[in-house]
Amino acid sequence: MKFISWNVNGLRAVMKKNFTEFFDSCDADIVCLQETKLQAGQIEFQPEGYEQYWNYAEKKGYSGTAVFTKMKPLSVMYGLGIPEHDHEGRVIALEYPDFYLVNVYTPNSQEGLVRLDYRMKWEDDFLRCMKELEKKKPVIWCGDLNVAHEEIDIKNPKSNRKNAGFTDEERAKMTEVLKSGFVDTFRYFHPDEAGIYSWWSYRFHARENNAGWRIDYFIVSEALKGCLKDAKILADVYGSDHCPVELDIAAAGREA
Repeated sequence: MKFISWNVNGLRAVMKKNFTEFFDSCDADIVCLQETKLQAGQIEFQPEGYEQYWNYAEKKGYSGTAVFTKMKPLSVMYGLGIPEHDHEGRVIALEYPDFYLVNVYTPNSQEGLVRLDYRMKWEDDFLRCMKELEKKKPVIWCGDLNVAHEEIDIKNPKSNRKNAGFTDEERAKMTEVLKSGFVDTFRYFHPDEAGIYSWWSYRFHARENNAGWRIDYFIVSEALKGCLKDAKILADVYGSDHCPVELDIAAAGREA
């Protein structure tokens, strides 16, 4: 099974930049998008063979997530079921017979860390929700998590130490996630590989200079480690300030 996750930074914009060609060519079983930045009825995209699910932010042109899946889910959940977190269209969870698939766009702490306190509350509540799902069956969750976990995950760690996405507080929350029984699939396959990023600023020719951050992830329950086949960052795919990330996993119930 192939999963793709991509923060498209505005789906209507990326549709003009070969998005449909990428979508068709990747032939994924499930495609998760973040930062769709639209409302219902603002786009016509009906890829053949896929069910589609959308979670829109109440604020127009902001946030939002979408999932396209070849496999019809048993159930679909939108948000975390926590009112203070569920106005921005950040979470879609699909239940399948052998796992949950959760698409998430984690809130950014923003310039000056004005939203860091809220981000910390989100992190605690989100992890609690993932652990509740995990009591029923393993979880695969993916998306723009807005954190570069370790220094290897960012081009310039020293100068970014107190910036949103690389604060000690945000990195500690990711450490807590991994210690709680989840696996960062890219690091599972590439534990020491540096210079591989998934987001680059539009400023200062960052992408041309590969001055990036790895902030897009596939995280899985440890119970699924034996099913993992590969995890990739598709840095040669353009159209957004993020690139897609990919997870390849054996069909549920089969070892890789």
